[in-house]
Amino acid sequence: MKRIMLGALAALAMGTAALAEEMKLAVTTSFHNSGLAEVLLPEIKADLGLEVQLLVVGTGQAIRLGEAGDVDAILVHSKKAEEAFLAGGNGTHRREIMYNDFVFIGPKADPATIAGAGSAKAALQKIAAAEAAFVSRGDDSGTHKKELSLWAAANLSPVEFGDWYNAVGAGMGAALNTASGMGGYIMSDRASWLNFANKGDLVLLYSGDPVLFNQYAYLPVNPEKHPHVKTDLVAELETWLVSDKAKDLINSYQINGEALFVFNAEQ
Repeated sequence: MKRIMLGALAALAMGTAALAEEMKLAVTTSFHNSGLAEVLLPEIKADLGLEVQLLVVGTGQAIRLGEAGDVDAILVHSKKAEEAFLAGGNGTHRREIMYNDFVFIGPKADPATIAGAGSAKAALQKIAAAEAAFVSRGDDSGTHKKELSLWAAANLSPVEFGDWYNAVGAGMGAALNTASGMGGYIMSDRASWLNFANKGDLVLLYSGDPVLFNQYAYLPVNPEKHPHVKTDLVAELETWLVSDKAKDLINSYQINGEALFVFNAEQ
């Protein structure tokens, strides 16, 4: 009986220890849809004994979760929103981890002829002029924020568009599925596009404009606002994310020979 009780206590202690090694990280749907999380999380657990629970949402929602103290850190991709998050005292700092780029996807026939566009601005102006079906995330994500800024730079406003503009209020994968189903144009991060299985008639038509640069950053939630935040675990994860091992894993992650992200953290 004594041996059984000791075993039960040991199991309970192990369970308690396991709970102590869990933290919550809000990440964007574009990061999750890339498949990179499935590569990184097992290595993080093996190296740190840390179970990272992902809350997969758009950047806007991730920031709100951080502001409310519902997560320990966020990994997002909208610098302006991130700077506002820090200015509000909601985070301790911003650490750049990796980048990729945004790309314009559309039907092979390319009715708006964006493949020949000289810039992202010109590509959007061509889509609007043709009133070609366009799918927007419409969910306050980093991708959505970027898309809106690009329309503004093209002197166009989605609120004035007709039925050809479809704001779906969904994550990257779901938005790509919608575009595939209707044969419409869409702006996607490159990683999500490469990992997307239901491409149908869609192809990558335009990329390469420097304004389509897409930086991902890690921001710890401020423990002065939310004392329950697991600061030590957040710091451990950050150290791992900027390590040589993380660099190798991120840079070597490919689909069909194409890299999805480029590590650029200062080590």
